[in-house]
Order: sequence, then C-alpha cells, then structure tokens
Amino acid sequence: MSKVWIPILLGLMCCGCTKEGPDRKETSKVTGQILVDDKPADMLAVQCHNTAGVDIAEPTYSACFTDKDGKFALSTYEKGDGVPPGDYVLTFFWGRFISMRYDGPDKLNKRYEDEKKSEVKFTVVSGQPTDLGQIKLTTK
Repeated sequence: MSKVWIPILLGLMCCGCTKEGPDRKETSKVTGQILVDDKPADMLAVQCHNTAGVDIAEPTYSACFTDKDGKFALSTYEKGDGVPPGDYVLTFFWGRFISMRYDGPDKLNKRYEDEKKSEVKFTVVSGQPTDLGQIKLTTK
C-alpha cells in the first residue's frame, strides 16, 4: 500500500473531505461488508479504482475504512457519499494506527493491494445505490 494514500484516508475518516462548487461530480452510494477469515474486519482500508483510469480533467479519489462490523460506505467528497458513475475495482489493506498514521504490515499479506489483480469489480449507475454484500478475504 502506498504511503501516499494513508493521509488521504485519514482525511476522509476525520473531516469528510468536502468539496463545494459546480465541478463536483454526482455520486451514488456504495456499501458492503468485509469479512476476513469469516470474521468482520475493523479498520480495514478500502480503496476504489476506476477501471477507465484517472479522470485528468476532474480527478476524484474514493476510499473508506470498515467499522467494527466490517461494514463500509465509500466516500469521495463527504463521508459515505459514494462514488461517481463508472466501472470500478476495490483494493484492500489492513494495517493499524501507529503514532497517528495508518501503516503496515498488511495483515492481509499484500494479497489484495494490486488493482490489476482485484476480483472485486462493480459498476455504479447514476442515481442507484450499490450494495456489494459480503466480500470475503483471507489472510492465508
């Protein structure tokens, strides 16, 4: 996991990362639950990647952390607001907070950090919420 997105995730978690103005893209809610070895994963970082690549004209970044029940709601501009319409994959990193930083080692052994190998794919349609249900990961 790149240390670059750790501060961004902290910003999403702490302040909602709001954005105002006419150039804000429409977002639709994306939710789900992460189970690791069949148990809810608390404070697991979930990062969303658009399969079309980064929109250079209006880039966005969507990510979140799971709660104690392993549930998550992706955020782009505000906590839990969702992601813009498009095709996506998810990556996962399960670290811990050390001196105000979310860092490794990855409890998932780096098995789910490569977006090109991700098996968690989904499409967001304008105005429609997306529930990804349970996503099962393993540490082995």
